[in-house]
Amino acid sequence: MGSDAPALPPPTTYFWGDVPGEDEYYASQGVRNRQSYFQSPHGRLFTQSFHPVDPATGADLPVKALVFMTHGYGTDSGWLFQKIAIAYATWGYAVHCADLLGHGRSQGIRYYLGDMESVAAASLSFFLSVRRESPGMPAFLFGESMGGAATLLMYLRSEPGTWTGLIFSAPLFVIPDDMKPSRLRLFLYGLLFGLADTWAAMPDNKMVGKAIKDPDRLRVIASNPRRYTGQPRVGTMRELARLCDFFQTKFGEVTAPFLTVHGTDDGVTSPEGSKTFYQRAASADKTLILYEGMYHSLIQGEPEENSSRVLADMRAWIDERVERYGGGEAFNGHSHGKVEEAVN
Repeated sequence: MGSDAPALPPPTTYFWGDVPGEDEYYASQGVRNRQSYFQSPHGRLFTQSFHPVDPATGADLPVKALVFMTHGYGTDSGWLFQKIAIAYATWGYAVHCADLLGHGRSQGIRYYLGDMESVAAASLSFFLSVRRESPGMPAFLFGESMGGAATLLMYLRSEPGTWTGLIFSAPLFVIPDDMKPSRLRLFLYGLLFGLADTWAAMPDNKMVGKAIKDPDRLRVIASNPRRYTGQPRVGTMRELARLCDFFQTKFGEVTAPFLTVHGTDDGVTSPEGSKTFYQRAASADKTLILYEGMYHSLIQGEPEENSSRVLADMRAWIDERVERYGGGEAFNGHSHGKVEEAVN
């Protein structure tokens, strides 16, 4: 996203290279991938799912729960983000993803998020269409970075009891001071009566360098052909700033069990947002894990040792919640709140 982007390696068809093909690769990972399009009330979404299968026979394996994943700003549900989906599928979860409006292969002005209510509602309509097919199965929402903000908005716009739990990876609940859009700049653009809303005219403040620690993974991420490399659009930054302010008044309405993980050296989304969310949420069962020294992209952007630790923590948390709540027990009783400082 700007001049800090690394020199690109030769382009490849997939993040793993040009071979094997998709079906063969997914089978080798123990998952089946299906891709399709969904017509939401707000635009056409590209969607995909990952289902656990036996690597030897390709036969479907039992599913513990449903997980609905939302990616971050400027990327899509494919490329390296799908490594998260694949991991969850190999743990026995059926994972469903959708490219946000304006992102990846979904409809919309490229990487424009001027109306997050519509963006979240589009993905929510797809997730609910799948959720209704298995009403008795536990179901979790997962959001990474800006996708965490979209996920929280989806939760707030859902009927109570729809979701068994929430998982956030470095969610955008507070914008770091050096990343905040200039209020003066937004005001001046606002004087143009919306004409400037889609202009790619906001500073990107070297987001990529603040998100990815591992240089090899940085090169792979930078080679994503669907990654946005332009400056943020005026309306996008205006809306994300508004949404972060809005959330400060809504954290107390969250009652579902949740896990939030965040790196202490995240320069893109502030870990203070995750701390505030944890403190204010009304959930009786809530967990915050802070990883000392880690950057923004905890799974795709950290060295393998670090990303494996994050995934292991996520797996332990969701497996325990499926066991605890899988029978439909109410989320009540004594508080299970927990904050962990994970030190490298």
